Amino acid sequence: MKSNGRMTIERVQAPTSWPTEPMEALVRDWLRLIGEDPNRQGLKRTPERVARMYAELTEGYRVDPVALVNEALFDVAYDEMVLVKEIEFYSLCEHHMLPFFGHAHVAYIPDGRVLGLSKIPRIVEMFARRLQVQERMTEQIAQFLDDLLHPLGVGVVIEAAHMCAMMRGVKKANARMVTSAMKGNFKQDERTRMEFLSLIGREGS
Repeated sequence: MKSNGRMTIERVQAPTSWPTEPMEALVRDWLRLIGEDPNRQGLKRTPERVARMYAELTEGYRVDPVALVNEALFDVAYDEMVLVKEIEFYSLCEHHMLPFFGHAHVAYIPDGRVLGLSKIPRIVEMFARRLQVQERMTEQIAQFLDDLLHPLGVGVVIEAAHMCAMMRGVKKANARMVTSAMKGNFKQDERTRMEFLSLIGREGS
């Protein structure tokens, strides 16, 4: 949706709760399939715990972006880079549903308005708390900020370790994946891009 020639963030009618009973039944069946007894002492409450865990880890699907921003947009005459770095996050790989985790670095150059500081980590969290691939999550964060703020530019870099590569498959415990999404000045102006990378300690990238 556009208003006065500018993109606006559309409200999502997000459910306030997530039914846990179907997930509990699935976990009980899964325990039986792998040869376990879901009724033994140590596992009796495991289906309930797993259902609550997945409700928490996928809560990003149930976040209303409009409510998340909560009118935390402010008109400010500032046109230098705003950077929030080392934003810790945890997500689930959509291919194996194993965790990947790391840090996001998010920057933008305002064009007349800024976003409240706490909202940027919350935006990262909204997209992280879904089944994801790191590349898409990086682009989603950048695009959301671009649509919301209409800034002069947005830059997002994410560094993460993936348990699907550490626990299984290639079994490389020290491998880290780095993804980036650059928009506006961050993509078009090498000096802006290099300033951003320097500030997050990746100037050689």
